[in-house]
Amino acid sequence: MTKAWPITLSDCHVARVPAADGPLYDPRWRMLDDGDLDLLAARLTAGRARPIPIFAYGSLIWNPGFAVGGQRRGTANGWHRSFSIPLEHFRGSPDRPGLMLALASGGQCEGLVLDIAAGTETESLRAILKRELVAHELAANACWITVETDRGIEEALTFYADPVGTPVERLTIPQQARRLAHAAGAAGSGAEYLLRTVRGLAEHGIHDDYIWTLQHQVAREIEAAAA
Repeated sequence: MTKAWPITLSDCHVARVPAADGPLYDPRWRMLDDGDLDLLAARLTAGRARPIPIFAYGSLIWNPGFAVGGQRRGTANGWHRSFSIPLEHFRGSPDRPGLMLALASGGQCEGLVLDIAAGTETESLRAILKRELVAHELAANACWITVETDRGIEEALTFYADPVGTPVERLTIPQQARRLAHAAGAAGSGAEYLLRTVRGLAEHGIHDDYIWTLQHQVAREIEAAAA
């Protein structure tokens, strides 16, 4: 039986984080259109077998946003989760900046391999790339990594593995917790994102010590701010 790890962060904590206005995207970005997305998809998947596998380690677990034909647990050896990309848009704002989850070199990361459903490749890849990469300035942040599954060693497409062309902040876990506890922007709060992520992992029986420690500290930070 999979051990049930307690989740401290709750909807009540998230509700205590005030909403904030801010830009949805960085106003300096040049956004990708459908033609750009299709060219990028063709380049990334050229010569790759179908179905196309996507390695999900964060929001794609609880909100894939594309047609999933099959899924399985997978471990990306040589990578670990890290809230390391500073945000002053989306789930952050200039006055209340946040952090975006990425993969960083070292360790291991357990997640899900999600196969794009056959016959939906064009629309599914557009949806994934538009959501994950958004703009020309971020288009280099997709790569293939090796993942160990019950089928053996596979390759899967993932995003923001050692981010390219975007600032990275290496903060301690307490510093990350303070940032995420207060972060909010046009797309919601950092605490909400973290809660949905930890619940998504728990739903699939996946435990990450880092994420569980972080959600506990974010809950404590929110409680301290409300006291």
